[in-house]
Amino acid sequence: MTVDQLPGRVREFANYLNGLLARLDQGGGWCAVFWQRDPDGMQGCLAGREVPPWDVVEALLQDLAAVHGTGAAAREAEQARRLHAEALAAYDTRPGAREDLGDRLDVTLREQRYAAERLAHLGRALDAARSREEAEALNIDLAWARDDHARAAARCAELRARMGRLEQRAELAGRPTSETLPVAPRPAQAPAPAPAQTPAPAQAPAPAPAAAEASAPAPSPAKQRKRRRGSARFAGMAEDEAVPTVVPQTPEASVSEAATGRRAPRGARFAGAVEVPARPEPAPAESDEESERAVAAAVKRLEGLRAAGRTGEAHALLAEVAHWSAARFPLLADALQRAGLGADWATLLWEAASLPPARLVAAADALTAAGRTDDGRQILRQGVARPAAEIGEAVLALDAEGRHREARALLDTYVQVRTPEEAAHSAEPDPRRLVPLLLRSAQTISDQRHWDLLHALRVAGLAS
Repeated sequence: MTVDQLPGRVREFANYLNGLLARLDQGGGWCAVFWQRDPDGMQGCLAGREVPPWDVVEALLQDLAAVHGTGAAAREAEQARRLHAEALAAYDTRPGAREDLGDRLDVTLREQRYAAERLAHLGRALDAARSREEAEALNIDLAWARDDHARAAARCAELRARMGRLEQRAELAGRPTSETLPVAPRPAQAPAPAPAQTPAPAQAPAPAPAAAEASAPAPSPAKQRKRRRGSARFAGMAEDEAVPTVVPQTPEASVSEAATGRRAPRGARFAGAVEVPARPEPAPAESDEESERAVAAAVKRLEGLRAAGRTGEAHALLAEVAHWSAARFPLLADALQRAGLGADWATLLWEAASLPPARLVAAADALTAAGRTDDGRQILRQGVARPAAEIGEAVLALDAEGRHREARALLDTYVQVRTPEEAAHSAEPDPRRLVPLLLRSAQTISDQRHWDLLHALRVAGLAS
């Protein structure tokens, strides 16, 4: 199908997608992951031969947030969502669309089941881990398995919704559908993900992971199976490919991973995923001299990667460094700026925003204490660009642990940078406990913000 033969809405979305990618660094972030894993699928989407799943578009919006800020990405998401929905509706008018969707659903259901099996297997292995290093490596694999499972679940919902719409259209036209549509539960519509969530990675989605050099070694699959359509990242975009029955690995190998061959998930999609084991050993105290040596080595390594044009590996290093101790952040800021790598410091801040809430606040505190108040505020602002319910749950967890100051810092920033309607939804996990905390934070901003939030809470049925 040539561009001129495309349905108008599909062509419009393809043009939009080309424009979006032109605004991104295609050698970094999720964009690099998609190009690395499925270049043919990406090219097909840009040419309008395919419409990508929404989770792919959402991940690209996370990349946009890194460049232009979360506010711009959130505004962009509204247009992206509309154009994407219209393109899907037009794309599904093609002859054979229902059979194609059924094939893709079969593939994606298998991927979802496999990811669930991997999660169970890795969970058991983590429980039996004998060392901190082994547990951390298993947590990395778990993060990728969670991401695969979450993406597969979202795509199953999207495919079922598309099939449901086609089935309803056929029923209205008086045509039978049972011979072409598999029996499957279908929601009224696909769930609408939160726009452009930044450090979710996975889900957090999204340090945004970065692709490695093409020569990066890949794990050897134990066995392979054939599938009609689909891939771990672009379900339904690759045809007749052999799929390794191993958990998908991140495309880049970090400095410390080079020796072990293990690869770690990066960024927003994996907020909180790369954690210490459930029963962590206390971290040994680190001297100032040790911190300075580690920072100097990392910056020297980064300078070498940038000079060699190895963008993917440089991004992978930044994503790894983002999980260092909070005390190193001011040192990193100074060292990167002395080396003329100010852009990498901005990337590092964005990657660090995917940290679990307590560590996020600790990093912000360290930067503020070192006189880098703007950086401390920025990391918090970026860090609260997560789903509302996730913010509410994080505040509840911190509060339950007695970490009231961290909970307050997180919530104050969230109420300040999000709309009252968005902030109100963060109370959903436990309105009784969260509504007073939200209103207290709003009151510190202004009386008007307090009133607006109270109104939003009442409209949402969360406050009287």
